[in-house]
Amino acid sequence: MLLYIVRHGMTPWNHLHKAQGSADIPLAQEGIDLAKKTGEALLDVKFDICFTSPLLRARQTARLVLGGRDVSTIADARIQEINFGVLEGHIMRTGNTMESDCKEFDLFFRDPLKFPRPEKGENIQDVLERTRAFWMEKTTDPSLADKTVLVSSHGCAVRALLQNLYQDPENFWHGCVPPNCSINLVEVQDGKARFLEEDKVYA
Repeated sequence: MLLYIVRHGMTPWNHLHKAQGSADIPLAQEGIDLAKKTGEALLDVKFDICFTSPLLRARQTARLVLGGRDVSTIADARIQEINFGVLEGHIMRTGNTMESDCKEFDLFFRDPLKFPRPEKGENIQDVLERTRAFWMEKTTDPSLADKTVLVSSHGCAVRALLQNLYQDPENFWHGCVPPNCSINLVEVQDGKARFLEEDKVYA
């Protein structure tokens, strides 16, 4: 199995450094353009199936990456972004660094395992658990063993999903939030997974 795990393209809220979480924000034109460019770079990849977060920005990214290819696309809430609850729409950080003026979001970036579950929201452990359930189901499915799979998700959810390879939750972010439209290419063979590419952006 080959897994092309992509983070969605840029949105207006990404530009404003707002916490999107489960808010259903569409792609900005910049995000549309980069998703199309990513699809062009992967034009020779013969995807067999696509799993996407049900949120619009991830679904749009999946559709643009796939281009006109006739590929079955299935929405799966387990790879949806973390739900920030009452914190959604708040400013997460003041620039491109992993810093925030908000105590909760400062923890989210600096020590995410201590990020407190917001009212009506999730914490990192919640996201780790549901993305692991997705990972285990798909990587052990015999019908997918020889398939090439596109997974369209979100920054936090992608890092949580990749913890199945990193096995290092204390270093959850691995240096950064995955860039918009970056690809993590993972090969799974005989129950073992390895990276072929990490955080690659086709710009």
